[in-house]
Amino acid sequence: MSKPNKSSGAHLVRVDSDRAGQRLDNFLSARLKGVPKSAVYRMIRTGQVRINGGRCKASSRLAEGDEVRIPPARTHEKGEFIVSDAVCRQVEGALLFENAELAVFNKPSGMAVHSGSGLPWGLIDVVRQTRPGEFVELVHRLDRETSGCLVLARSGAALTHLAAQFRDGQVDKRYLCLMNGVLDEAVVEVDAPLRKVESGAQSQVEVCADGKPALTRFHLLQAFRDSCYAEVELFTGRTHQIRAHAKYIGLPLAGDDRYADRESIKKWKKRGLGRIFLHAHRLELVTISGERLSVDAPLPDSLREVLDRLEVTGG
Repeated sequence: MSKPNKSSGAHLVRVDSDRAGQRLDNFLSARLKGVPKSAVYRMIRTGQVRINGGRCKASSRLAEGDEVRIPPARTHEKGEFIVSDAVCRQVEGALLFENAELAVFNKPSGMAVHSGSGLPWGLIDVVRQTRPGEFVELVHRLDRETSGCLVLARSGAALTHLAAQFRDGQVDKRYLCLMNGVLDEAVVEVDAPLRKVESGAQSQVEVCADGKPALTRFHLLQAFRDSCYAEVELFTGRTHQIRAHAKYIGLPLAGDDRYADRESIKKWKKRGLGRIFLHAHRLELVTISGERLSVDAPLPDSLREVLDRLEVTGG
């Protein structure tokens, strides 16, 4: 049985685009799993929670870039999540790099980065469970079905430093993807603003003139009969950016059950692809000490096997 535990102290969390517009009380409840709602409201009411240094209300709406001060909070056993030892071993075994400032994990496909939307836990929650009492915070996010490099900060100073690099586009982020169709040039740059829109049961992101700036560059690595393998440079960090831009140029990602059509999804399932073919394979950033750090995550075997079959059969 898990024991109640207390965080190491108050810390600042920067609001990203995914949380923009969210109420403060809901934002806190998602981050403080197991903390009673009454305690969350009390922290806000007594001024322990601050937005950009100022007092706030439970109903305050967050904006992208806001800094929220989150005080230490005690959870209760009945509200805590417990994951299996096998999942804990899987996550710890996915550690790619670690120092006193940060940790980089090779996030498995299908695992969320945090709890929410009906999910009781995500990778960050598992890491906190395996390292009780340590400071661990997400620096950025990956879609649930996307695998690859995920950076966690191990101190408040590191979180502020690293989050600023991601926010300002100073991190070199590279992805590997398989596209349904072939790029018509060796390098294709997509500079098209994106905005979230409601589309049935699931929201989607689409190119819209009044959207947020988004820049993606696709590099052709290998062409097949009806698909291509590409490396992607991501210059901004919008929700579903690669997926939406790939669809916009008429080449949705293989296995993308949100942006590709049914026929494409069926075709790739027959070819052995059971997930979206999108993998965050490299990150380069600068540590607090000024060292430039590069971390690589190998392409999962399940995706490599799909590529190997294409090379043999030609599609």
